[in-house]
Amino acid sequence: METSSQDHGLRRAVALVALLNLSYFGIEFAVALAIGSVSLFADSVDFLEDTAINALILVGLGWPARQRARLGMVLAAVILVPALATLWTAWDKFTMPEPPAPFALTLTGLGALVVNLSCALLLARFRAHGGSLTRAAFLSARNDALANVAIIGAGLATAATLSAWPDLIVGLGIAAMNADAAHEVWAAARAEHRAAEA
Repeated sequence: METSSQDHGLRRAVALVALLNLSYFGIEFAVALAIGSVSLFADSVDFLEDTAINALILVGLGWPARQRARLGMVLAAVILVPALATLWTAWDKFTMPEPPAPFALTLTGLGALVVNLSCALLLARFRAHGGSLTRAAFLSARNDALANVAIIGAGLATAATLSAWPDLIVGLGIAAMNADAAHEVWAAARAEHRAAEA
């Protein structure tokens, strides 16, 4: 009965997290394009990736352990998408190093931090429930909150220096963090898959 109640609570939390991520993706992506920010672009794509992860978790929660583990491996690959998109955007910024508008960068980063902290709090009590799927969602929200603190710092540094480098460095840092999270989720999913086969 407790497990059923936990499953219901997890489903509700994951659905809300997916909606929050989708909503802020639209806002952050629009601002990133308007001001030419690599870090906001990386983070907005990350919001879209988080939406996909949480939607897949909703689908996969009722599946047997082996299928959930396989889905966890797919999610590890999905987490790498923002890293690759960021590298592409960063290359453009290297060729034309224009600083983004510092106030819009800082304010949008602050909004993203509020959304991601809310998502991390919603998922924190379920991170040990549901295996690699739930772990993927929690790690993603936690990493995104850390990335948002860095984006706010980049906005303040851009205001002080009028340089494109703080935004570019933070964008590449977000890409590296996504790659590390993908590795963690892959390792957890592989362990689950081996346990299910045994």
